[in-house]
Amino acid sequence: MALAGCTPTELHGYLPGFVEDGTAATNQTDRVASLWVNSWIVLLAVGVITWGLMAWAAIAYRRRKGQTGLPVQMRYNMPIEIFYTIVPLILVLGMFFFTARDQTAIETKWDDPDVEITAIAKQWAWDFQYDGEEDDNADAVWTMGIQAQPDADGNIDQEQLPTLVLPVDKKVTIDLQSRDVIHSFWIIDFLYKKDMYIGKDNSWSFIPTRVGEYAGKCAELCGEYHSMMLFNVKVVEQDEYDAYLESLEQAGNTGDITDAYDRLANYPGTTAQNDSEEGEE
Repeated sequence: MALAGCTPTELHGYLPGFVEDGTAATNQTDRVASLWVNSWIVLLAVGVITWGLMAWAAIAYRRRKGQTGLPVQMRYNMPIEIFYTIVPLILVLGMFFFTARDQTAIETKWDDPDVEITAIAKQWAWDFQYDGEEDDNADAVWTMGIQAQPDADGNIDQEQLPTLVLPVDKKVTIDLQSRDVIHSFWIIDFLYKKDMYIGKDNSWSFIPTRVGEYAGKCAELCGEYHSMMLFNVKVVEQDEYDAYLESLEQAGNTGDITDAYDRLANYPGTTAQNDSEEGEE
């Protein structure tokens, strides 16, 4: 009866990624939330039992009035020692099993995704390439991002943040690359993040299941402007997604992004780096 009165937010451990009707942001969000909530239930049960035993021992074996000296010392008690060795081992192995099971399912890559995108991290912004079907990616389209632009009060101009657009209810694979140091790709409401390394490209496969806008950021300290390494995510219907790709093509953002790569387009609070240099000249 108590659980029936809980909201979706409470049932999912107050994690982001869920709305009032309980709809998850991706096909994997429920899995992550269930692992989180069930782990806390087990840990809370263990904690309650442990605290109860501690309180019982403190009361049952407290020093009585008139008692002096130390109580009788017990050097060995094999049943108790076996108990407090086996039970934690079972708990650790159990949590490892469920974590490994869920992580394996989340890490499984689509053999034939509907959409394949390359997300490129750089100090301190994001580039997104929507890969095409040609081997040389000649039919790919892309956007280059800049760092977050705070005003004097620290407010971020959301319109200038890099934006990743995804089609709803489609199999998406995002290939993750770093241009320089270690970064971490994190869409907060999707409840999962992946590190990005030089020399080791990671990937992440999922299905966005709810139209909406989401916040993303780098989750690995990567230098001076790490806190400005933000991006937006828009999950849209297929026709809007197709129109967005067409707009990038019309803007001339085509081909492999590596050919047009600019490591650092501009610094926070400034205009584009190239424009600044021309102004100085």
